[in-house]
Amino acid sequence: MEGKVRWVGLCNASVEEMEKLQSVAHITSLQPPYSLIRRGVETAQLPWCQKENVGVIVYSPMASGLLTGKMTRERISALPKTDWRTRNDQFKEPKLSENLKLVDRLRTVGTQHGRSPGEVAIAWTLRNPAVTGAIVGARNPKQVDGIIGAMDFRLTTSEIEEID
Repeated sequence: MEGKVRWVGLCNASVEEMEKLQSVAHITSLQPPYSLIRRGVETAQLPWCQKENVGVIVYSPMASGLLTGKMTRERISALPKTDWRTRNDQFKEPKLSENLKLVDRLRTVGTQHGRSPGEVAIAWTLRNPAVTGAIVGARNPKQVDGIIGAMDFRLTTSEIEEID
């Protein structure tokens, strides 16, 4: 090695891929999708990263807007046909009804603390000890104001159970 690469970060890698690369160079971080409705990394990647001391910066903790509390059936049905969410199962029945019920639980927990459903969704991902950070998307400063509090908001064990 010539020292040209100082840190290795991966996106959407499996444990098998990380183990292969780890034998060549230490992995610094993994960037997987992770949210209440996309939990696949909990079984393999997150435990592996925690064991190997690999940072995890999750993306899409609010599930592309679905868990913000701003997505309604009406808003989803008004999305342009070119929007990829119109073809995503999480935004269509029967999953849509389940997801909107989940948002109601997020809203209930959040209301007790003056927090938005989006903040609760982000805090839920950050409660996992393997997660070191979360990438959240915002299109304007008002959206940032609605989620910025997640960085210092911690859910109780009973709130996590209520959400789960």
